[in-house]
Amino acid sequence: MKLQNIKKILLIGAGTMGQQISIPCAQRGYDVVLYDIKPEMLEKAKIRIKGLMDNLVQWGKMKAEEVEPVYNRISYCSDKVEAAKDVDLLIESVPEDPELKGQIFAEFNKLCPERTIFTTNTSTLLPSKMAHHTGRSDKFLAFHFHDITLTNIVDVMPHPGTSPETILLVKEFAEAIGQWPIVMKKESGGYLFNRMLTSLFYAAQSLAANEVATPEDIDRAWMGVTHMLIGPFGMMDNIGIDTIWKISDFWAKKQKDPQGIKNTEFLKSYVDRGATGRKAGKGFYTYPNPDFSKPDFLSSKKQ
Repeated sequence: MKLQNIKKILLIGAGTMGQQISIPCAQRGYDVVLYDIKPEMLEKAKIRIKGLMDNLVQWGKMKAEEVEPVYNRISYCSDKVEAAKDVDLLIESVPEDPELKGQIFAEFNKLCPERTIFTTNTSTLLPSKMAHHTGRSDKFLAFHFHDITLTNIVDVMPHPGTSPETILLVKEFAEAIGQWPIVMKKESGGYLFNRMLTSLFYAAQSLAANEVATPEDIDRAWMGVTHMLIGPFGMMDNIGIDTIWKISDFWAKKQKDPQGIKNTEFLKSYVDRGATGRKAGKGFYTYPNPDFSKPDFLSSKKQ
């Protein structure tokens, strides 16, 4: 299949990343189907995608006259048979559960056309661990998006069985939707940026979980030295503490890491009380005006 043959994109999972990925795809003229097993998730996605587009207009990343036609190119579906019809490229973006991802790929392998390219937006898992479930391992790789409001960088990570044609096609597709693809030479958990970011998060969580310092002071240390506008706990709020917890919990238990397990218990204390970050209005900070965004955050007044 050539780039010009790609017309219809199927996004599996109507969460944050499914919502975000739909926009650049539709913005470049592709027909997008957002699939989720839960109809209520699709209803929320409709509202959030419209809100995200409005924000992109305010930030100058999208033209106001684009919003309606782009929004109308995105359809919503909870029927997997209907969703899979005539799909050229599938992008899976469900929770970081390898069994769940494997089950989804196996189901859609039976429903999608033979030509369909399968990709996963996983943040931490290796595509080789899921490839056999797809039934088309040569047409499968990891295609990872970051927050589209912040960056156009995407990771393209093939596994040993991915065909060169598939790698090239996904790279070309990324460029066609205005992204900057980084094609990795080999598999590596967490890609490039996320691999580095995970180490930062682990260190920050350990300092807080061991009561060395508060999340706010840990962020102050990071922001004050690097001159960045946000620290690790502010970043975790943006991603979603529940998402960070799920990923951290999986790896801590898999690796039997005592400090990692202690860190996940610290994160879960926030998740259990609904403080999952920016999307909930509260996490390590309170939104929409978190303390770290205020001019006096680094000063002694906040100590």
